[in-house]
Parts: sequence; C-alpha cells; structure tokens
Amino acid sequence: MEQILSNLPNSPVVSFTILLLVILIVPPIFERLRLPGLVGLLLAGVVLGQDGLQLLDAKSETTKLLSDIGKIYLMFVAGLEIDLEEFRKKKNRSLGFGAATFLLPLLGGMLVGKLFGFSWNGAVLMGSLLASHTLLGYPIVKRLGVAESEPVVVTIGATIFTDIAALLVLAICVSVHAGEFSLMSLVIQLVSLGIYAIVVLYGLDKAGKSYFQRTGDDEGNQFLFVLLAVFLASMGAELIHVDKIVGAFLAGLAVNDVVGDGPVKEKVEFVGSVLFIPIFFVSMGLLLNVSAFISTLQSSLALPVAVVTLLFVSKLAASFLAKLVYRYNWQEMLTMWSLSIPQVAATLAAALAAYEAVAPNGDRLISAEMFNSVIVLMLVTALAGPVLTARFASKLELPVQGFEKEDGTIWWESQEDDEAIALDSEPAGFSVVVPVCNPLTERFLVEMGALLAQHEAGTVIPLSVVMAQVHMDEPLLNASLRRSQQLLDRAVHVSREFQVPASGEIRIDDDVAHGISRTARETNASLILMGWSETTGLRARLFGTVVDSVFWSAHCPVAMVRLLDDPVNIHRILVPVKNLTPQAIRAVRFAQLFADSNQAEVILLHVCDRRTPEEQIDAFEKEMSHAFSQVSFSGTTSIKTIPGDEAAPVILEVAKSVDMVVLRSVRRRTAGGLSVSDVTTQVIKELTCSLVLFGEPHS
Repeated sequence: MEQILSNLPNSPVVSFTILLLVILIVPPIFERLRLPGLVGLLLAGVVLGQDGLQLLDAKSETTKLLSDIGKIYLMFVAGLEIDLEEFRKKKNRSLGFGAATFLLPLLGGMLVGKLFGFSWNGAVLMGSLLASHTLLGYPIVKRLGVAESEPVVVTIGATIFTDIAALLVLAICVSVHAGEFSLMSLVIQLVSLGIYAIVVLYGLDKAGKSYFQRTGDDEGNQFLFVLLAVFLASMGAELIHVDKIVGAFLAGLAVNDVVGDGPVKEKVEFVGSVLFIPIFFVSMGLLLNVSAFISTLQSSLALPVAVVTLLFVSKLAASFLAKLVYRYNWQEMLTMWSLSIPQVAATLAAALAAYEAVAPNGDRLISAEMFNSVIVLMLVTALAGPVLTARFASKLELPVQGFEKEDGTIWWESQEDDEAIALDSEPAGFSVVVPVCNPLTERFLVEMGALLAQHEAGTVIPLSVVMAQVHMDEPLLNASLRRSQQLLDRAVHVSREFQVPASGEIRIDDDVAHGISRTARETNASLILMGWSETTGLRARLFGTVVDSVFWSAHCPVAMVRLLDDPVNIHRILVPVKNLTPQAIRAVRFAQLFADSNQAEVILLHVCDRRTPEEQIDAFEKEMSHAFSQVSFSGTTSIKTIPGDEAAPVILEVAKSVDMVVLRSVRRRTAGGLSVSDVTTQVIKELTCSLVLFGEPHS
C-alpha cells in the first residue's frame, strides 16, 4: 500500500481527483447509516490527512484555495437560503428571538471562556461561535408541512440576526488579536463595515435586478454574475480588514431577491453543494489533529462538555423567553429550540477563520483545544438537532393556508386576473391545449382533454409544433407539416366524438417547449395536457426534457399524463395530500374536475408521522373536508390518513387499488431539468397505474 501511495505524483490534479472520489463515495455511505454526510466528509479528511494516509495536505496551495472557495460558498448559500419574504412578515419577532438566541449563548460562552482561562478576546469569540445557528432541521419541518408555522418562520428569520452579529464579533476579535485595536479603530471598523454592508446589500441587489432584466433567459451569464458578486463581496470585505465570509454572507442576502427560487439559484446551490462545500468539510478534517483531539477529550473533557451543555441550555433559555413574550405553547417553544441548536455553517466557517488568525507573536486567536471542542459541538448538534426537530415539530398544528379566498372557484378560474387577460377583449372560456406528436398515445391524450373540456363546455386545441428550418421550403419541413396535419386531423376527429369543439394548430418554432407555452399564452388556454416523457439520453439529463421546459415557462397549469387505459375507464383517482396549501388544493380540484366528467371517485391520502396525535389527525381531516368541499362536485371524495415512516411505500400500496394517481409537481430546476421531491420520484418509478403530474405557475 505504501509503495502504491509513494508512486502517486505530487500534483494538484491528484489531490482534486481524490477529493472528488471522497465526495462521491463517502456521504451516501454515512446517510445510509442515518448519519449526516458532513460527518463522513470530516472523518475522510482525518483519514486522508497527516495523521492518516497522508494523501492530502492541508497546507498545500490547492487545498487552501478549494477550502477558501468552499468556506465562501458555504456562507453565501447560508445567506441565499434565508427566506426574506417570511422574515419581513415576522421581522419584529424574528429580531426579538434573534437577539435572545444570540446574546444568551454569547454571555454564557464568555463566562465559560473566562472560567477556562481564556483571554477576554478569546472568551468573547467563543461566545459568538455558539450564538449563531444553522437550519439543518428546515427540510424536516418542510416535510412535516409546518414550515409556514409562525414559530418556524420566526426561527428562520432570527438566523439573519445571529449570523450577521456573530460575523461582526468575529471581525472585531480578529482585529483585536492582530494588535490593531483601539477605540478609534473600533469606531472606524464599525462605520466602514456599516457602509460596506449597505453598498453590498443595496448595490448588488439593484445591479443584479438590472442585469437579470437585460439578460432575460441567459442563465449562463446570470450564473456567472452571481459568482462574480460573491467573490467581489468577499474581496471587498478583506479590503476593510473583515474576514471574507462576512462579504460572502452579505452577498447571499443581497442577491436573494434577485435570483428568487429560479433556475439560477438552483445552479448556484448545485455547484456549491456537490463540489465546493463538501471540499470545505474535508479540509476541516485535514486540519483536525487526531492526537490533540483525543488528548482534548481525555485531559480536557470538561471544555467540550461545558461548551455543548452551555449551547443546549442557552438556546433553551432563549426559546423559553420567546415563549413567555410571544405566548407560544410548549411544542412551539421546543421546536424553536431544536431548530436553533445545530452549529454548522457560520460556526465552522468562523472557527476556521479564528483558528487561522495568527498574531504577530505567533499565537492563534483560538487554541487547538477550543477548535477541537467546536468540532465536537458541530458533531453533537448536527446529530441531535434534526432528531429533536422531527420529534417536536411533528406535534405542531398544521397551518392551513388561505383556501377560504378561493371559495367556489375552480383552479382554472383563479388564473384569470388583471395581468393574465386574453389577447382579445372577450372573456375566455375553458380551453385545453393538447400537444400531439406520438400516434400511439394521441387518442387517450385527446380523449382526456375532451372529457375535461366537455365538462366545462370548453374547447380542445390540438397542437403540433414543427421545428423551424433555415429555408421555409425545405423538403424536411414540408414532410413534418404533412405529418403534423395528419395528427391534428385525428385529434379533431376524437374531440368531435365527444361533441367537443376542436381547432387544430400547427406552429413552426425553433424550440418545441417555447412553441407550446407561447401557443397556450396566445390562446389564453386554461390547461396544457401533455403526454408522458421519459428523461433519456445525455441532452435530456443535462438540459431537461420538453415537458420540463413547458412546466417552467407556461402561464397556466400543466398536466403531464401517462395513461395505461382509456380515460373513460378511470373510475378511482388517488391524490396524495401532504399539507393544505393553495397549490395542493388546486391539484385536488383538477382531479375532482376530471372525476366529475367521468363519474369517478376521488380518494385523498394523507401520510402522517406515526407520532401524530389522534386529535391533530381529526382536525386536519376536518380542514381537508372543508377545503375540498368548496367546489360543486357530484362524485364521491373520501379521505384516508395513514401513519407511516415514509410516504412513498404507503402511496404505492394504496395505489394498487385505484386507476390513476395525481401527483403535484413543484416548479424547481436543477442541472438535470425539472426537480420533484424524492417521494414523487420514487412513486413515479414504481407506479403501475395511470399517472398525472400536475403543476401550475409560480409553484
């Protein structure tokens, strides 16, 4: 083994290749063991570092560069993922809880630091490392359907305050440690930081919005603009003698509103989460001195125990204070506590910056013992926080969002507003655009569109998009037009069998997806009904399918349909309902509309956590019953609530007794096209009956 390792060339390419292998292999192994993938990356860094196989060197220029990029990216994404809209709704309470969950750990950390012989500067920094928090539990509250609950929103908003305040304390402590501190220098530092923050937050926001408007759909250049903004902000922070992670976090907040939840944000986070951020965690492991770490646990066990205990107690005290002031119940308080426990992003980035800050006399800002204690803190809180969040958040009341506003309206009626009007002045009725390209699936698809249009006394618009050629008289284009006309003639004939008016459309366009979405907009369609498209081939995997693009760009709801039987034979329709959002309600109303046109039954399935109390289940079922009874529906709608650890197996089991399943698609893009949840992905792969993937604008 040693001979093989000695033969490896000392090249940056070798180091980078090893890092890629680690990132690819290690996290999935640890996640199967129900451990965070970042724990595996840290351990991989230890194994590959100087105390292990010595394949990677923390002091090499390559590792330092990639680690710095990862650290910057980590703090940038932390700012980018904060929901500023939710923060604005509850900003006063968010600031109140943020101040409490920052100050109590800060003061407690200072006290513990002095008890262990730290200088005042080191003690203050130690307190600030405990004061921020990372929202590792957010995916859990989102899965449980309580992400819009006020205590959760307040805790998320508090992250802005705690992270900025912790980074500010770090900047001051580093300045003091470097021997540059005086009262005047502190004032100058604070003023320059304030001016810098204003320039970054407002300047990048304004410049970003202007650039995005001018570049339109040019996602490549928009992605590069965001990256440039991050590293410019990081460089600017260093120019005013503040650590670069402060600039990265402010840049994340600044471009938050600019990128929204669109494809550029997905690309930025994708690059960071699969490459640079994992490299940062590996580099943290490389810095970990195993012998010193073990020595800390053996001889100085009191320090990590005190740090971890203080963190849990101080965060609990802050949550209890919020309970008293804002009149939350115990479950809400404990949920806030569990969400504010994990110490990962800002804590690790700040700890590394402090560890690397060396005074002129050679002393580090924090000792190796404190750095090791921070690693212990990260491991404990990263494991405990999500577990506690799953336990307490499952008992929160599920918020019901605004379905009362839509009493008596079908989903497609709610699409009409002042901005989304027809191109003519006449009020538009119900119309379905049905793109046709496959003769084998055309009939079932048009039949379904005709049933929906028949129920609403509407029309069907069969559409065939022909790819444009350089010359409009090319034989290939003429052949495509003849084939399209044949498809449209058959589609019109099927529609007339159901006594539904149909008007075939042929569109010549450079892009099939754009042709579909533009035709739907021009005709003010109420729905786009598309045949199923499997993601195959390299191009589809990299850039998404036609269906992905239509989901992303359409102005109206889109239903992607995989029909295994004639639509008139579909009599039992299953609709999984995770929580009561307006989008979920409109997906159910789509199912009710089709069921009403076909005398079918709709079954609503809610998979709840096994620990959910019976009273909460009953209350949720009553809310569902009320929400889905607002539209006149002659068929039967039944509600099933089944406890389960995982939703997908439950949905698949219930789906064995139905004819069709309607799933909701969330409009979210990654490098692989349209992205749906893991549950939806698993259900789609294993489902043996007909399927509809229903999505709508701004979902």
